[in-house]
Amino acid sequence: MANRYENDEGVVTRPKADKKVARPRLFKVLMHNDDYTTREFVVEVLRHIFHKSESDAVQVMMHVHQNGLGVAGVYTREIAETKVLRVEQLANQYEFPLRLTMEPEN
Repeated sequence: MANRYENDEGVVTRPKADKKVARPRLFKVLMHNDDYTTREFVVEVLRHIFHKSESDAVQVMMHVHQNGLGVAGVYTREIAETKVLRVEQLANQYEFPLRLTMEPEN
């Protein structure tokens, strides 16, 4: 009986060991409260940039307003950086000081 890893040319090969791919590290995008950015603007940012439902966006906005800080979403580094940059650009366009930061998720 032929070796089960032998191909048509008679070369014996071994199957590669399965490599485990590590999951990418995730980052929390944190939204900071300020006294100037309107609640409506924050809700719109959460809906359009972070794809939250209306009720979820209002809930996150209220949490940020009451606690000074809240999680807008959790993403890979590249996506988190892109969302922070998009929100900063939009806030600057509307002259709001809205600030977002990111930190590694535990």
